[in-house]
Amino acid sequence: MNKLNILIAGCGDVGCELARQLISMKCFNVWGLRRNIAKLPGGVNAIQGDLFNTEGLGDWPAQIDYVVYAAAANGRSEEHYQQAYIDGLKNVLGRLVKERYQPNRIFFTSSTSTFHQNRGEWVNETSATQPVKFNGRIMLEAESLLHHAPFPGTAIRFGGIYGPGRNRLISRVQKGEGCPAEPEIYSNRIHRKDCAGIIAHLIRRDMDNMPVDNLYLGVDSNPATTFDVLQWLGRQLNVPLDNKHYPSPQRGNRRCSNQRIIETGYRFYFPDYKSGYSSLIHKISDR
Repeated sequence: MNKLNILIAGCGDVGCELARQLISMKCFNVWGLRRNIAKLPGGVNAIQGDLFNTEGLGDWPAQIDYVVYAAAANGRSEEHYQQAYIDGLKNVLGRLVKERYQPNRIFFTSSTSTFHQNRGEWVNETSATQPVKFNGRIMLEAESLLHHAPFPGTAIRFGGIYGPGRNRLISRVQKGEGCPAEPEIYSNRIHRKDCAGIIAHLIRRDMDNMPVDNLYLGVDSNPATTFDVLQWLGRQLNVPLDNKHYPSPQRGNRRCSNQRIIETGYRFYFPDYKSGYSSLIHKISDR
């Protein structure tokens, strides 16, 4: 069987993990587009380019079977988000149309910030989205761009991504910074390996002519309060936490359901924060 060409536009942290997983499947040629190609994993066909420059998108293969748009903003400002998720996506879609590519499907890494619910409610792919912050509004606009493009498109709204190099909560606990138990603030998270795993799983489904929806939530199976996560990490690291003098990290306070992706047959590498963070703690302990 001829290998399929997959373009990962914005092949950063999640994109590189996806590239490694796809290459291991032996049925894909993976092309990674980023500014610093020295950071691409072995086996990836390097495309040195800038997503934010229409004339600087690099040299693409003659045929592209799948596109994964996995860019990350260079900062937390509205301008950075606009550049990464609107301007960059427009540039990629524009080139696909201009050069008459016909990808089978485009995948876009979106965010659960598209939801406005903030009282611990459960949400899923059918829930209303009326975000009040610019990041959620920009992500919704990007999803709309994707779904109005002349190609099949799937957005995956990921929760808080953690994994190697993404140890924000572990670093907080190591400094002894807890948070109050009340009010309860729910958060949703997903290990980097499962971010890539979900995308790879959906690509395989599409290849096998199995149904792929236009939207999924990419979160693990255990929404938990930030207090519970921090206390558990504190016990694992044997660090007493000060829960009085540090506020809860800012989170949306909602519980996201992953039932739709579970129903496709996806099995999580790390189905909850305990299994995911345990793998990180072991790596830290081994240093």
